[in-house]
Amino acid sequence: MDIQELSQWTDEQVFAETGKYLSSLQKSILESILPHKNFHKIAEQNGYSYDHVKKEGAKLWKLLSGVFTESIEQSNVRSILQNKAGSTIYSFGDSSLIITNHKIKENHVNICNGNPQVGQDIEQRSYSVPVTKEVPLVDITSAPELNYDYGRDAEISTLKSWIVNDRIRLITIYGLSGIGKTALILKLISEIQTEFDYIIYRSLEPLPKLVNLKDYLTNFFAESPASSLPEIIDYFRSYRCLVVLDDLQHLFKPGHLAGHYLTEYKDYRNFFQQVATSSHQSCLILSSWEKPGDIETLEKESQSTKSLKIEGLGASAKQILLQKKLQDESIWDELIKRYQGHPGWLNIISATIIELFDGRAAHLIQEEQGKRI
Repeated sequence: MDIQELSQWTDEQVFAETGKYLSSLQKSILESILPHKNFHKIAEQNGYSYDHVKKEGAKLWKLLSGVFTESIEQSNVRSILQNKAGSTIYSFGDSSLIITNHKIKENHVNICNGNPQVGQDIEQRSYSVPVTKEVPLVDITSAPELNYDYGRDAEISTLKSWIVNDRIRLITIYGLSGIGKTALILKLISEIQTEFDYIIYRSLEPLPKLVNLKDYLTNFFAESPASSLPEIIDYFRSYRCLVVLDDLQHLFKPGHLAGHYLTEYKDYRNFFQQVATSSHQSCLILSSWEKPGDIETLEKESQSTKSLKIEGLGASAKQILLQKKLQDESIWDELIKRYQGHPGWLNIISATIIELFDGRAAHLIQEEQGKRI
């Protein structure tokens, strides 16, 4: 759902609740804040003072908070409205992962959470496809918004082979914070979604107790017409499920090697072992900053457990510098080498180059060399 569609959907919900549509200024504020423009630019575009636009913005957040019964501010309005609308689109080159509230057909995927009526409205308005094939039930609404979709072809190929051909049950993807693990996983989902009956992404921050996580998963699985089953592993046996648990490192004690679980989360170890060693047709993907010791042990003991370390983007990292419109392309390789192709680090240093050196990457290199001298 793009900005215009989200704005239109929001306007309809406001009218349904209050009997009035948003004013032209309110819509302008909303459509500018959603792509992260500031009030100064909105004021310039609409011919109002900054103070007036800011006051109208405050009134708009109060109005939307009442309509959607949730505290809405400038900083969270986009994420809340997207979740409420129940429609998020992740596009990866020629592949698209489209998730909606209700089961639809062909290339469209389902989210369980949200207002069912909204899902019906969106389906009726936006989709007209033949009813030929059921698609998996999918919930990745809690996944972060992505800002790049390039590279990682070798990693995608490896993971697809493990999941589709080898039927690996437990996969751990690990690497530095911000290296692109979640981006890789979401790109992977977009390419293998038709292999599964259920797909769900869940971050382990904030930390859920295992019993609460299992309840969450059970409620998700039970959204389908399938009969209720007693245990998560029973769903894993009866259906082809893909479950992604991100931010695994939060389960571990600070200052210890990965795998030293916090006392109240030690039962996760047994759950992972059960997934790795039990007979079923599903896959659990764990994402972490480090490779836990118990996972390494499982990998040695079970052929159904694999792990993949994620490194920098390599030459694909040039796409970041290109998007940032940095100059001095001849020294981009040097920048990528210095920052190990880490997308997070390259985004930060690119912002610094733009702010301090007007986008001239060579000036940063020259200044660093001058300091060393």
